Amino acid sequence: MRDPDTEWEPARHATTRIIAGVVDVYVIRPYRAAWRVLALQRSFDTRCPGAWESVHGKIEPDETPEVAAVRELAEETGLQAERLYNVSVQPFYLHTVNTIEMAVVFAAFVREPGTVTIGPEHQAHEWLPVELARKRFIWPRSRAALEDIVALLKRGHAGPVEDVLRVL
Repeated sequence: MRDPDTEWEPARHATTRIIAGVVDVYVIRPYRAAWRVLALQRSFDTRCPGAWESVHGKIEPDETPEVAAVRELAEETGLQAERLYNVSVQPFYLHTVNTIEMAVVFAAFVREPGTVTIGPEHQAHEWLPVELARKRFIWPRSRAALEDIVALLKRGHAGPVEDVLRVL
């Protein structure tokens, strides 16, 4: 006999939505002997308090993903992209709203000195070598995205696929 108080059952008429709703922007200073990648630490009064991440934000209804990436970069860091590349799309599930969210992933190359002005969502930032950034990011999908960025852009450009990946 089934106990309705202890057995979990999914909603019967729920439809899971799939939307491209957010951008992840990996910020890179490529002008030294080795790249530096920006890691941002979440404030303690926001989601995922204390977690380290890339620039991340919602795509507004009137925006394309690349416009959202440029806007979020400016809002969260005060930086402007000298070059912007689209890299991949990564899905993740938001159970609270029954949505599979697609994060459109970008790499933004910025000029030296890379002076960051963080907004209220974050409490700290660090420019890290690629390997340390990879270890610092909390989400496995963030580590995978950084690996894709290095594989595609390690020469500072996308080579034969520059025409497909470069946005700015």
